[in-house]
Amino acid sequence: MVDITVRPMTDADAGRVLAIYQAGLDAGNASFEITAPTWAAFDAARLSAHRFVAVDRDGTVLGWIAVSPTSTRAVYAGVVEHSVYVDPAAQGRGVARLLLAELVASTEAAGIWTIQSGIFPENAASLTLHQRAGFRVIGVRERVGRHHDRWRDVVLLERRSPTIT
Repeated sequence: MVDITVRPMTDADAGRVLAIYQAGLDAGNASFEITAPTWAAFDAARLSAHRFVAVDRDGTVLGWIAVSPTSTRAVYAGVVEHSVYVDPAAQGRGVARLLLAELVASTEAAGIWTIQSGIFPENAASLTLHQRAGFRVIGVRERVGRHHDRWRDVVLLERRSPTIT
């Protein structure tokens, strides 16, 4: 992992970010979405202060992480939902772990007390990654939506900041 660094995501990363997103969607266990959004839609839906990419020594984007607000209500200002995607060719190299660590540091510095996510139960690697990063399983939403003509469950996870009280 010495050759991997994490930096803020920029508009110049759009092509790689969306390609990695689409690869995750194509694999079938990342999201209910089927097609990655346009960059304009991606950009509008995610908080700019908490978007990061992991890059190799050549500057190639290997993965990304970003958060969206869960609500516009002021009481939920410290709660975000995140997504993390890694290029299939870079999986198993600790990219997602580095991205999650950067996100936790960034959100805690900004006073965000909860990061949540919904993960398909079949995505065992992501569930393990999140639990090792301090996320806990809240529960399972059974048959919450249809994906590729079949009902899917979603495991709800959250990480509560131990430093923001």
